[in-house]
Amino acid sequence: MTDQRPLRLAIVGLGTVGGGVIRLLETNSALIARRAGRPIEVVAISARDRSKDRGVDLSSYEWVDDMTTLAAREDIDVVIELIGGSDGPALTLARQCLAAGKPFVTANKAMIAHHGLSLATIAEKAGVALKYEAAVAGGIPVIKGLREGAAANEISRVYGILNGTCNYILTTMEKDGRGFDEVLKEAQELGYAEADPSFDIDGVDAAHKLSILASLAFGTELDFAGVNITGIRHVIAADIAEAAALGFRIRLVGMAENGAAGLFQRVHPMLVPMDHPLAHVDGSLNAVVADGNFVGRLFFQGRGAGDGPTASAVVADLIDVARDEYGDPFAMPVASLLAQHKADAGKRTGRAYLRFEVQDRPGVLAEIAAATRDAGVSIESMIQRGANRKDGVLMAIVTHEGQEYRIADTLARLAGSDSLLDAPMVMHILD
Repeated sequence: MTDQRPLRLAIVGLGTVGGGVIRLLETNSALIARRAGRPIEVVAISARDRSKDRGVDLSSYEWVDDMTTLAAREDIDVVIELIGGSDGPALTLARQCLAAGKPFVTANKAMIAHHGLSLATIAEKAGVALKYEAAVAGGIPVIKGLREGAAANEISRVYGILNGTCNYILTTMEKDGRGFDEVLKEAQELGYAEADPSFDIDGVDAAHKLSILASLAFGTELDFAGVNITGIRHVIAADIAEAAALGFRIRLVGMAENGAAGLFQRVHPMLVPMDHPLAHVDGSLNAVVADGNFVGRLFFQGRGAGDGPTASAVVADLIDVARDEYGDPFAMPVASLLAQHKADAGKRTGRAYLRFEVQDRPGVLAEIAAATRDAGVSIESMIQRGANRKDGVLMAIVTHEGQEYRIADTLARLAGSDSLLDAPMVMHILD
């Protein structure tokens, strides 16, 4: 018989997502109750600033100044954490709630990436849910898709576009032909980028999400520290144009692979072929691709951030809790997750795009060609454009397939050369 008692919840953090959760629960309350098998009701709320206008009526909910009291309250069945941060109050609250046997729902990808295994261990011992669908790719049900829908498959690779801010910047540069700094400023004015955008544009946000996806996909322990991270702040308009001329689009791609060579995790701007689905993921959208040995390629796409999509994922987790339908946070007991060694990226094979800004003088082309030759890099094509800046020209090289350590060797041979006006840019090609 279905439990008709309301699922009583507390929401900690009333920013964009917290307000979205309240609006969603109010707007779709009847439908949610039918799907959950019982009503879901907000009992208490907590945030730093009680006076702030959040665009929703909070008068019917109890305001709690000390959120640490929520774990012990018998009139609250589940706590939702939306304050963010890998450590500090969010982590303390998570540990308290789970240890007290209270289900915990979060959108905090940084906390899960850094402390997910320890929190999962506490949840297992207490026999309660730790849910985090909203932590990766907003409203896209990729956590549920990997943990449940693809559970029977061995997944060899998971990758995708995991940060909407970076995708908005790159696709706007592509569409308008404008430079990075100008588009970033516009993204900040439109609310797509934070005042301090470092976590987004330097790839850290995407790396948090990738490490979570890798653990779920491969059954390996979380290893955020093992992610090789390069952001997009050094991508220039000329890179976008050269990529288009070669039949590619530039996207910030998080990619993880697991095999005999170890666990490979990288967040890096890549050249994506025009005929690949990721090349057509525009604006602030996110997308995730997983390759399973029986199901084949799975492709998830949707809005990866914002109040509506993220609130949708949070409430989907609540519905699971209301139904008592939840399993191990990482699809298997923590003790079953494998401790995999980090793969040597230098031994990977593939093609790459190298961009140099160089002095406009004789002999520079020969110098770069000699460095690639001595490093064993085979050149597929080379393009040299006119002046990209007053004192130099732009040179772009696409390599044939080869081991990545040879690219690093090429750059090492050119290090310190007065022919180079700026640090070279390397972007791998998604094949």
